[in-house]
Amino acid sequence: MDSQNERLRELIARNWGYTTLRPLQQEAIDAELSGRDSLVVLPTGGGKSLCYQAPALVSGKTTVVVSPLVSLMKDQVDSLRTTGVNALQLDSMQSDSQLRDARAAILRSEVPLLYVSPTRLLSSSFQSLLQKIPIGSFVIDEAHCISHWGHDFWPEYRQLSRIKEIFPGVALHAYTATATERVRQDIIAQLGLTDPAVLVGRFDRPNLVYRIIPRRESLSQILTVLGRHQGEAGIIYCIRKKDVDELTDALQAKGVRALPYHAGLSRESRRDAQEKFAQEECDVIVATIAFGMGIDRSNVRFVLHSAMPKSVEHYQQETGRAGRDGLEAECAMLYSGSDGILWRSIFEKGAAERATGESLAPMLSHLADIDRFCRGAVCRHRVLSEYFDQTLPPGPCGACDLCLGETTAVADALIIAQKILSCVARVKGGFGINHIIDVLRGGDTERVRKFRHNELSTYGLLKMHSKSEIRDWIYQLLSQDLLAQETGEFPVLRLTELSWDAMKGTVPITLIEVSRKTESRAESVSWEGVDRGLFEHLRSLRRDLAASRGVPPFVIFSDTTLRQMATVRPSSLDGMHRISGIGEVKLRDFGQGFLSAISSYSDERGLTRDQRAASTAKSAPRPTPQKSSSEKIRAAELFRRGATIEEVAGQTGRSRSWAWETLAACVESDSMPSIAPWVHDQTVNRVREAVGRVGQERLKPLYLDLEESVPYDEIRVVLAFLARE
Repeated sequence: MDSQNERLRELIARNWGYTTLRPLQQEAIDAELSGRDSLVVLPTGGGKSLCYQAPALVSGKTTVVVSPLVSLMKDQVDSLRTTGVNALQLDSMQSDSQLRDARAAILRSEVPLLYVSPTRLLSSSFQSLLQKIPIGSFVIDEAHCISHWGHDFWPEYRQLSRIKEIFPGVALHAYTATATERVRQDIIAQLGLTDPAVLVGRFDRPNLVYRIIPRRESLSQILTVLGRHQGEAGIIYCIRKKDVDELTDALQAKGVRALPYHAGLSRESRRDAQEKFAQEECDVIVATIAFGMGIDRSNVRFVLHSAMPKSVEHYQQETGRAGRDGLEAECAMLYSGSDGILWRSIFEKGAAERATGESLAPMLSHLADIDRFCRGAVCRHRVLSEYFDQTLPPGPCGACDLCLGETTAVADALIIAQKILSCVARVKGGFGINHIIDVLRGGDTERVRKFRHNELSTYGLLKMHSKSEIRDWIYQLLSQDLLAQETGEFPVLRLTELSWDAMKGTVPITLIEVSRKTESRAESVSWEGVDRGLFEHLRSLRRDLAASRGVPPFVIFSDTTLRQMATVRPSSLDGMHRISGIGEVKLRDFGQGFLSAISSYSDERGLTRDQRAASTAKSAPRPTPQKSSSEKIRAAELFRRGATIEEVAGQTGRSRSWAWETLAACVESDSMPSIAPWVHDQTVNRVREAVGRVGQERLKPLYLDLEESVPYDEIRVVLAFLARE
């Protein structure tokens, strides 16, 4: 085993360019090599595929990989071929001649990795083919699809339990990114795994920044998120097909390179959208949950849910499509309490149409779990980890809205809660959230007058607050069991035992509100030392190479590898080979081209080469105060020369938000005659007029008065300029 492992490590270094393994990869590889069944649960981006791909090269046999989607198989095969591995797939889209050539190569034992669908694997003709060759193992990818309790149940996967009967003695390995203990046990039982090695990695993804945002003006809120990721890849999830179409039209009208994806589109349209997204010809895909399972693009920088997904598992899986390269990514969700009601109606309608008598219990249980997650006021990373039976060390995660301080405690939370609860008590039940809001705001509606609720002592008690604010508070009280909502045709509010204690003031109550976005720990570290201008230059080269080869850009090099190149700026092929993710085959095929691009870029700007790469791990230390100070001095000098925000961020290796904050500080403390290089004169005048109307003590009133058309960063710089005046 030791000599085999040594040979395996050499193969991984040569073909994939990795010299170290990630957690649990060695244990999963050992299970593959020893012929022991296994269930491997590793988070998206945790390196699952390497666990079975690498052992296949040393076994001398064929490893059959069962995958649910043709596109997913194609991406895997394309990636393997760029590393020098002869992988093949068999699918319904191939011509007869392609299938004949593939079968001939399989029979010659030239194919260490063979990708097929569940349907093909269970066909008698394919089984006859496999009986003629030595089989190393079977790998079931996306194994959660076999479980009713999984988030993407596929009936076809249930038939995979026959593998053990048809191929006795051949090891079976199940791989998935998301599975609770219940789902793991179901996978083992359904596949009939024998004494499997059960390997469960950490579910926490520290490079992902989670944000739950009360949904108010959804298009404006979506554009705000997109504004933080201009030119970067992202996925926006919607519940319904019509939501996808309407949002895509709205984004395209705003100049966003967005395409729709849902089951109502033709197969050609869906394939075109998927290919353009993979080829970086499209920045944003707006989709239902049908999109994503077949996407292997590693540099998705944000996932935005326009509404609550239908389970925590779906949320984990869908947000997991962001930041698969280990770099920072944002996962934002626009949430409303009405989302749960919509999902319930969809579940009930679907069950009635299928008329199978299936229980809604699993779906409603999942729905209750995700609703609690959205309404809660506890660290997002911590709640997700605990849902999957894991814990995080104490302290803030540094990568969610709550721990980043993007939410603040509402003043007089107890008094506000008592007013809401008292109103629910005085209407004596039978009324929903909207009616309670109308009463508290002193609304003059027909329904309020009909029930004489305008005569209640609670009428108008919260008239100084908006409907959206009161709605948020009601949902937070629901999450703390201080209120309950009876479901039915018209959901109504009722009090709980805790409600009465709260009205007596004996229960501590916390209400939160969203404040401004801050920079996460992952964001501050992952760009440290990276020349962003060079990164974009290399990214363009990667895109051109990918187009010429007909493969997705990430197949050439990942964003992680490009960032290391843009940090180190290697001066030789030997230096480039030392960068993670560059094996011998990729060095031979692409090394010289990227080296030339780095040379010309560096020579034009007088940049030094062979710099030391900075760590991108979450645990990497933040810059020391001395370094931070020197960076600010460097940034100030660049600003005095008229450098752009992007140029300052690139040359200091810091984020755009840091550059904006530094500019504001420079403007306030320095004697810059003008801020015209960064903020248009017209914008300065608009902000000056808004200050006259609403003052400058808080940014949000200014932002709203300006109709949300001037970014917070620009407002801060203008305020700094006005303060100096």
